[in-house]
Amino acid sequence: MAPYSLLVTRLQKALGVRQYHVASVLCQRAKVAMSHFEPNEYIHYDLLEKNINIVRKRLNRPLTLSEKIVYGHLDDPASQEIERGKSYLRLRPDRVAMQDATAQMAMLQFISSGLSKVAVPSTIHCDHLIEAQVGGEKDLRRAKDINQEVYNFLATAGAKYGVGFWKPGSGIIHQIILENYAYPGVLLIGTDSHTPNGGGLGGICIGVGGADAVDVMAGIPWELKCPKVIGVKLTGSLSGWSSPKDVILKVAGILTVKGGTGAIVEYHGPGVDSISCTGMATICNMGAEIGATTSVFPYNHRMKKYLSKTGREGNSGNDMDRFC
Repeated sequence: MAPYSLLVTRLQKALGVRQYHVASVLCQRAKVAMSHFEPNEYIHYDLLEKNINIVRKRLNRPLTLSEKIVYGHLDDPASQEIERGKSYLRLRPDRVAMQDATAQMAMLQFISSGLSKVAVPSTIHCDHLIEAQVGGEKDLRRAKDINQEVYNFLATAGAKYGVGFWKPGSGIIHQIILENYAYPGVLLIGTDSHTPNGGGLGGICIGVGGADAVDVMAGIPWELKCPKVIGVKLTGSLSGWSSPKDVILKVAGILTVKGGTGAIVEYHGPGVDSISCTGMATICNMGAEIGATTSVFPYNHRMKKYLSKTGREGNSGNDMDRFC
């Protein structure tokens, strides 16, 4: 049988598909850290590809981008029942993110597990308890005063159990994740409904409850109902007064507030290239408004540029081109 990379190349030529659109996140082989803050935690594209190959042979059909990422994180790809909208998948997410309001109970539950350290890279982001009333500086001081006990608990618990802590004033959780932790092919769960923001960087990022986050932090497989897939083909390009937000507003007008329920929305087509990485993140972020499990864009030069600008060339940036 021809090597996997050769098969991908032949498929691309036969279908006229752009290079980055066909399993580009699977081609990297370098040992790359997940983030600047976790130098000893590495991206495992090799395991992702191995699992995908197992599932592809079982299903005997091509897989969409979201399926590759989701099924690539199966706990048992060889025997897991896979039926869109029906079976429950047991998955191994790459990381967990929590905002300060939901992290309190999650950390208390994790502490009760008796474990000495979280099983996967995890972070806490203090942004939700800051109320906008007067102005940035005054509101931040007020939040620190009112929530001092909460912040102290989260900071010390995080330090003890290996959870990254972003203090109040560091920024919004979703932007911090996009700038530091998201990368193409990641499976990330976050205790906030707008976690799908990370789909703008080619990852499957899903909002969950605190109990789900605790399961993953404790090393227990996470259960997700096998998502359906909704494809959205973008043609043309943004121009004039149009913005990325107009794209998701149009999609929301078609699908309504519950049309995306139980499904992952996959954007594709030539129109993708006219949208910036942060613009794609905005579209994915608002996928929550149509009830979607999450949304995702395919890896392209916009994402590569964003990774480079945020100092993460190794996170599927230049390495992606070398190995694909």
